Amino acid sequence: MDSLSSTLHPFSNLDINMMLIIYLIAITAEAMSGALAAGRRRMDIFGVAVIAFVTALGGGTIRDVTLGNYPIGWTQHPEYVYIVLSAGLLTTLVARYMHRLKQLFLMLDALGLVAFSVIGCTIALALEYPIVVVIISGMLTGISGGVMRDVLCNQVPVVFRRELYASVSLFVCVLFLLMKWLGVGENITMLVCFGCGVAFRMLAIRFHWRLPVFSYQQRWE
Repeated sequence: MDSLSSTLHPFSNLDINMMLIIYLIAITAEAMSGALAAGRRRMDIFGVAVIAFVTALGGGTIRDVTLGNYPIGWTQHPEYVYIVLSAGLLTTLVARYMHRLKQLFLMLDALGLVAFSVIGCTIALALEYPIVVVIISGMLTGISGGVMRDVLCNQVPVVFRRELYASVSLFVCVLFLLMKWLGVGENITMLVCFGCGVAFRMLAIRFHWRLPVFSYQQRWE
């Protein structure tokens, strides 16, 4: 069992295997989104690879460094790196067709957000951190990769200015912890978290839900 699976002890073997599959789908989707962002900035192939890697694995890396959870997962499993880099470079070849798969891509991205958030919470719980740290761990895992992608691409991160993305991660983390506190079974917990999280994210995209924006234009000098 790999390092990801070994941290998910509250779940059965079937749940762990399913979570690992979703994790692999998630890092692939995030790597592709990173590659597309690099392409919009007209980066070279090395830049594409770096942005793809940071987007897919950056969130988990920041979480593990913050929590002191060593060794970091991808350092022990280079296959994750190969998957991410391959997905990023493959995107450069199929980017012209990506618009036809937009809905599928958004769905995979939503699945990835939920999976990363749940994994982040589970790892912090296994390390016996307080609840507020568990929630922050889930959110760090869910959104940090996208934040770093946008910063490296020289733009304000999407999660801070437009879409309900971080809010979805927070919702999933709280829902996950609430259901565990209520003693709900693992299978039902996972089903509800993924169902509600993905639905929330897709509805937010469909109906353009936004958080209130703070705008301050007054000059001080």
